[in-house]
Amino acid sequence: MVASISARKSVAAAVSYYRHMASDEYYTGKGGQQPEAEADGEWAGRGAERLALEGPVSKAEFEAMLNGRDPKTGARLTQPGKSHAPGWDMTFSAPKSVSVMWALAPEADRKAIEAAHRRAVHAATTHLEDNHAFTRRGKGGAIREPVAGLTIARFHHHTSRDLDPQLHTHAFILNSAPRRDGSWGSLVSRDLYKAQKETGAVYRAHLAHELERGGHAVDRYGTTFRLTAIPRDIERAFSKRRQAIEQAADTYGYRSPKGLEQAAR
Repeated sequence: MVASISARKSVAAAVSYYRHMASDEYYTGKGGQQPEAEADGEWAGRGAERLALEGPVSKAEFEAMLNGRDPKTGARLTQPGKSHAPGWDMTFSAPKSVSVMWALAPEADRKAIEAAHRRAVHAATTHLEDNHAFTRRGKGGAIREPVAGLTIARFHHHTSRDLDPQLHTHAFILNSAPRRDGSWGSLVSRDLYKAQKETGAVYRAHLAHELERGGHAVDRYGTTFRLTAIPRDIERAFSKRRQAIEQAADTYGYRSPKGLEQAAR
């Protein structure tokens, strides 16, 4: 999945998510050491700018936002209810050929590919912020209005849990957003889910463009693309997870797209 979205339904679950993202536990499941352990979190979005949140994402700042408070002043931004979801993880994953090219490239080229990926993620989340982010106000939330910005904690990673090369970014969208009158409110989650495919398409289009500008030949097909220089058998050799899914599909007779999804669980 090039762009996926999932909710964190409680503050405790979101705090656990932060610890998972910002440690090498992401790779080992138990906090063991792995090469290139990555804890590369950064604030993004116009909501973060309004709160003067910039640079690395600290646990204290993240927890304050989860609880609907300004991390700098402690002032109440929103009043989370019992069923309040503190945020959503929107994940952007580069096509496998891009990740394989990154793994095989010299250091300077790696950095260029990483930069292209991050610019594409930024373009996609800005598109979401500008076009598909809404909050409610009034009795029963009857009034729906565009937000003035989103507050996003982005965590960048280079490998999958199976330690295959996999450039991806977890963009955690906090459920506190500024309105244009300066007040803050909770987001309408339905709009985020409806925009998932479109946001993923924006990411892929920008990534393909950035890579072409960097001198990479691109083959486009459907709504995605791959790098021409990476043979498919090399792609497959770097995809342990995909191989495991297909093996399970063969074992249990799943041969449809939905069947492959079931085999992945």
